[in-house]
Amino acid sequence: MTLDATETPRPGRGAAAVPARPEAVLFDRDGTLCRDIPYNGDPRRVVLMPTAAAALRQLRQHGIPTAVVSNQSGIGRGLLTWEAVHTVNIRLAAMLGGAVAFHVCPHVPADGCGCRKPAPGLLVTACHTLGVRPRRVVMIGDIGADMAAAAAVGARGVLVPTPATRREEIAAVPEVAPDLLAALARVFSAPFGPA
Repeated sequence: MTLDATETPRPGRGAAAVPARPEAVLFDRDGTLCRDIPYNGDPRRVVLMPTAAAALRQLRQHGIPTAVVSNQSGIGRGLLTWEAVHTVNIRLAAMLGGAVAFHVCPHVPADGCGCRKPAPGLLVTACHTLGVRPRRVVMIGDIGADMAAAAAVGARGVLVPTPATRREEIAAVPEVAPDLLAALARVFSAPFGPA
């Protein structure tokens, strides 16, 4: 699989629609990059999801920026500290093979904030920080809230379900992949849409 799938039409060929390279790929954290251990504040308990390190490595090799957008309501519930979340994020980044930007919402659902997925705030912040256009971004996550946040900013969403993903969430989204490498293969083998 080549990640830079944009192709210049050769002489004599029609200018058919070809896949376009996204400006960035955003990931959910728990259940997508690492196993979902509720309210985990212990970096020793971080376990990568299959293909997570390989997916990040491919994106880095092709110069595609990445970021993680993660709801961490354990902070708002008093079950986690910012420091604990930070140490887990540092451990995850190390396991993924390099620096990763993390954008975290600490709020509980009742707070009604604009950053907690499915609201778009975390994705807007990540795109602004990376200097990319939301409509040229891919969001990969494991639940419907990730896909709803992607839709809210006009990003392309790819769902990578886990056993915890509800059937109705899977049925409601247009793009589903069995793992992160398969998600990237989908992204880079299908037209991306208008800029």
